[in-house]
Amino acid sequence: MTDKTALLARVTEASQIAISYSMRLTDETEIDKTEPGELFEFQIGDGSLIPSLESLLIGLEEGTSGKFFVPPEDGFGYPDPANIYDLDKTEFPDDMTLKVGDVVGFDTPTGDQVPGTVVSINDDKIKVDFNHPLAGEIFIFEAKIEKVSS
Repeated sequence: MTDKTALLARVTEASQIAISYSMRLTDETEIDKTEPGELFEFQIGDGSLIPSLESLLIGLEEGTSGKFFVPPEDGFGYPDPANIYDLDKTEFPDDMTLKVGDVVGFDTPTGDQVPGTVVSINDDKIKVDFNHPLAGEIFIFEAKIEKVSS
């Protein structure tokens, strides 16, 4: 078998892979990307990447690229009105200056931290949206499979 006919490694559900990638909204607003010369290395299924994005990579050969339009149901979901809360201003430190659009980290009872976006501020309440900031968005995911190991 010559090099020209050698089979290239293909991404499977058990692969360790390295990719270069970019994610952007349909209006070209950049969400995330690897820098030139940088690779994102992970094991398929380890939670490093959204499972629906991993599934787009399965079957691709090392050295190939893919461009995918990802709808909200396969990306960051749809906004849920139940994830928007009116919190008392007293729940925030007195010295914390907030404005609409600020993203604030909140501790959960389990010790995790979740981000919330300030939606509105009035005399005694602050409305905070705990939906993912990209909920409801269609985005473009481009990835090049740089290395595949099984």
